[in-house]
Amino acid sequence: MKTISIIGAGTMGRGIAYNCAASGLKVAVQDIDINNLESCKKYVERQFDVAVEKGQLTRRQASEYKENILYTNSLENAVKQADLVIEAVLEMMDLKIRIFKQVDEFAPKHAILATNTSTMSPTEIGAQTNRPEKCIALHFFNPVPKMKLIEVICGLETSEETVEACFSFGKRIGKECVKINEFPGFAVSRMNCLIGNEAMNMVMEGVGTVADIDKAIKLGLNHPMGPIELADLVGLDTRLRNMEYLYQTLGEKYRPCPILTKYVKAGRLGKKSGKGFYEYPYEI
Repeated sequence: MKTISIIGAGTMGRGIAYNCAASGLKVAVQDIDINNLESCKKYVERQFDVAVEKGQLTRRQASEYKENILYTNSLENAVKQADLVIEAVLEMMDLKIRIFKQVDEFAPKHAILATNTSTMSPTEIGAQTNRPEKCIALHFFNPVPKMKLIEVICGLETSEETVEACFSFGKRIGKECVKINEFPGFAVSRMNCLIGNEAMNMVMEGVGTVADIDKAIKLGLNHPMGPIELADLVGLDTRLRNMEYLYQTLGEKYRPCPILTKYVKAGRLGKKSGKGFYEYPYEI
């Protein structure tokens, strides 16, 4: 693979874009919101500057890699030369299906179409295209440049050739891949949502403060980040959509904690909005 297209310039999209560009791949990032594209470009360029400061890249390499990135509002322009298209938009099935239908029309016939969904069915998404054998889920983790894992989830019609190509892509950008059978929530999100939701329930019940519950899990279970801190990083609106989907598909134990629903209604979406369970200074 030489050219990667990213659909969606939000938190996940920009992280994937930087990771791919820093691995020497050509990248096109598409978003309908020009502000998202501008924020994405600032983020990516800042990451390259940091990589130079740390001696991970030379200034010349960083400059060349920056030149390999196209930022565009046009979906057609973004995918017309793609070898792999990665959709990284909101966790809304209707939206993902609409995008996949458009990408299927504009992308080259050989291109693999991947969704970065953390919970939803690649079978259902891929079935809306004329290339279900080339449709797959590639679940990256936030922050993408630091997290080593990609969950590779096959749809019913996904070919073994597509799986092998995605494993090769993961290796190219410095990731470890695991093949997961399709089931709601896959492996990581299914467990992570359960832990985070129970931590929020404990906050609501007065078991402990947000900070103390996070600290207990970090030190007691050797997690690098507390479950509530992680939910803030992911985005509480994203976490709520994930929980609602898992509740619908897997049942009662995934019922969203009421405080999560309340915070999202209040606009407290986590780090990206400056306030969730914690408060944050503004950053791009």
